[in-house]
Amino acid sequence: MSQTAHIPSHRKPRRGASKLAFRAGVAGGVFSTIAVAGAAAPANAEPVTETTLEMPTLGSLDADLAGAVSASAEASQQEALDQHLAAQEKAALEKAAKDAKKAKAEADRKAEAEKAEKARAEARERASRTAERTSLSTSSYSASDSGSSSSSRVATGSAAAIVAFARAQVGDAYVSGGTGPNSWDCSGLVQAAYRQAGIDLPRVSSSQSSMGTSVSLSDLQPGDILYWGSRSGSYHVAIYVGGGKYVGAQNPSTGVVERDMDWDPPSGAVRIL
Repeated sequence: MSQTAHIPSHRKPRRGASKLAFRAGVAGGVFSTIAVAGAAAPANAEPVTETTLEMPTLGSLDADLAGAVSASAEASQQEALDQHLAAQEKAALEKAAKDAKKAKAEADRKAEAEKAEKARAEARERASRTAERTSLSTSSYSASDSGSSSSSRVATGSAAAIVAFARAQVGDAYVSGGTGPNSWDCSGLVQAAYRQAGIDLPRVSSSQSSMGTSVSLSDLQPGDILYWGSRSGSYHVAIYVGGGKYVGAQNPSTGVVERDMDWDPPSGAVRIL
């Protein structure tokens, strides 16, 4: 065994080949620069004052590199955080817009329902306001037209409800195909009036005039349906309200009106009640 085998080595670890090459290159470059400068100087030139150049050490270069890497990592982390926050903000805005759209649709639906209910309530209120007045009005018509047997009859019960509803719509517009609450055609008004008495009539005038029993125009009762044309092919209907008068949705020019029988004499009448 060698006599020095037991003695541990105290030599410093060898530097990496890349670090040694880098230092050699830096030193060689410096010495070459100094040598060239000396050779180029003229013989009688003044002595050049020696200048000591302080070269960057490997430690400072490593520190600069580590700082740059750290700054790049922080920038990447900040960019990722910004993108995450932007995605969260976009999702929140989209959810808010969706919730607002849903709330608006629900509000519109409720508004339409309230509007329809209000219209129905107004129609019921108008019918109620005129219910009592109808009986008195019919009585006064009977007194003024006492010569006619049909004009002396007063609407009662279901007939009173039908007459009251019809008169409550006077002044509403005429619209072809209209079924209320504020616009009607002739058969739409008759159908709605009879619904107040719990009676469902067909939708069109020719079918309505085919219902019930045919009665003479000299023996009319309030609530009877008047028709124009043939009974099975009528083109217009109205409601007899007593006192020699009827209520009907006439045309777009007049709307719903109350007229004397002789203003436009009907062709016939039917009784449903």
